[in-house]
Amino acid sequence: MSESEGAVVSELSQLTGAHGAGAREAVRALRPSQIREVANAGFGVADVLPFWFGESDRVTPQFIRDAASRALADGETFYTHNLGIAPLREALARYVSSLHGATTTGHVAVTSAGVNALMLAAQLVVGAGDRVVAVTPLWPNLVEIPKILGASVETVSLAYGPSGWTLDLDRLLAALTPGTRMLMINSPNNPTGWTMTRDQQRTVLEHCRRHGIWIVADEVYERLYYGDDARVAPSFLDLAARDERVIAVNSFSKAWLMTGWRLGWLVAPTQLMDDLGKLVEYNTSCAPSFVQKAGVVAVAEGERFTQSLVADLRASRDHLVKALQTVDGIDVRAPDGAMYLFFSLPGAAKSLELCKSLVREVGLGLAPGSAFGPEGEGFVRWCYACDSARLDAGVERLRRFLITCGAA
Repeated sequence: MSESEGAVVSELSQLTGAHGAGAREAVRALRPSQIREVANAGFGVADVLPFWFGESDRVTPQFIRDAASRALADGETFYTHNLGIAPLREALARYVSSLHGATTTGHVAVTSAGVNALMLAAQLVVGAGDRVVAVTPLWPNLVEIPKILGASVETVSLAYGPSGWTLDLDRLLAALTPGTRMLMINSPNNPTGWTMTRDQQRTVLEHCRRHGIWIVADEVYERLYYGDDARVAPSFLDLAARDERVIAVNSFSKAWLMTGWRLGWLVAPTQLMDDLGKLVEYNTSCAPSFVQKAGVVAVAEGERFTQSLVADLRASRDHLVKALQTVDGIDVRAPDGAMYLFFSLPGAAKSLELCKSLVREVGLGLAPGSAFGPEGEGFVRWCYACDSARLDAGVERLRRFLITCGAA
């Protein structure tokens, strides 16, 4: 290598060192998944009971799988419209209308999973330097997505007490200052199961209207609701006109047990749809055609299944709460929605370390509270979407662990 070539290499090395050869800073700063970290600790451990992920242990219903099989057999393997096939958008418009009032096809877009819908919603309205507010503890994707786009995120934490998880509404309103670009709120909430009341939604909506703040409502657990006799949780769609600054995100994963299918949708103002179509094109182009055909059948024929699922989940929730309340040192309350218990127990002040020990020592897989932000530290999350015998086995392992550690 000549002296001049060496100088060039040296200069390039200095530039690489100055600016970094890896991903940009906003990406490097994203939180890794602590749930995955705990799951990784379970590799090689025999007979693990995994309650860490947010999905049922049941497969997707047969009638939905059959619809996908038929679509594949019919050759439904080509690109579709960016915003989804017409039959699915029409079915979703009817479904949303039945739950939340008149909604047209022009307000509905199909996405490749609910998390993709969240990313697209943020890309539509948030940019570098914008301010976003999120109610926590929270599934980390909602907090981290705006950061990918260069926005800053301020969190407002729920509080835990004798009534379970509750929202300090005045504190949230104080955080929603003029100039705030977006509020991200998940109700029913992952991980706590907290569900926003209609009156709280009305107050927040009126406040955001005054200040021109977008609301992105993650409502993927809206059907998994146990608060009263209603078949759906309170929604911002019940209160807001369809062309207001409200984007409601939903998914096929929970109400129809389609987690691995990666199919979701959002309801948004019509004036966003052309630009949304461009974003879908640059992200995924479209959701798979045969998966969308299965989605049509899920929406059109799945109501009886969903209601049965919710009844089963309510029974599992009540069973697990009762069982955990017999274990010394555990503080747990039955939440109004979702499929999780988020509770405190000895050792949870360092929840990641606790959950790694649980999986290694007794084969019990729970999600650490710290995975949902610093506000979740001191708690663990247990997904109860399984049968009672499996839950009982998990409780006994937890009881044995706490006794062995001298914590109970």
